[in-house]
Amino acid sequence: MNNSQFLSKIGLGNFDLGYLLILTILLMILTIVMSILVLKQRHDVKMLQFRMKRLMNGKDAESLEDQIAFLIKDHKSLKQVVDLSKKDIEALFHHIGRAYQKTGLVKYDAFQQMGGQLSFCLVLLDMNNNGFIINSVHSTEGSYCYTKEIKNGIGDVSFGKEEKEALAMAIGEEH
Repeated sequence: MNNSQFLSKIGLGNFDLGYLLILTILLMILTIVMSILVLKQRHDVKMLQFRMKRLMNGKDAESLEDQIAFLIKDHKSLKQVVDLSKKDIEALFHHIGRAYQKTGLVKYDAFQQMGGQLSFCLVLLDMNNNGFIINSVHSTEGSYCYTKEIKNGIGDVSFGKEEKEALAMAIGEEH
């Protein structure tokens, strides 16, 4: 019995054997590709098993679960500390803006006859150039102190030469 009789008996008498050959070749190629993919998957599974063994080295699943729970709890407590620290830092920045952080000091001889620079002007300013001037004038009859308020780098009364110089020094201007 030849091929064409066999094909006729199974109902494929008009079927071209070339198509069967092409179909067979395509199936072989598909089988080779699938085999390669299976081998790659086996390799990936072995790598995962190796990594899992390394992770579980000397531990059972229960102790590993306890460790993960501890790490989560530790993470939460660290987050609380960080949040508290952020609030503290914000409060410090708020307060430091109002602290005196700029100074200017000019010593001078208020009365030319005395010799020595016993009088002085001291300027204390915050970050926004708010603060005051203390002017201490020393003479043979005694020592006198005066204060003048400064807002945004400007005084509410006029300044003397030494006071202007101390204010410029505190603000950071050249005088």
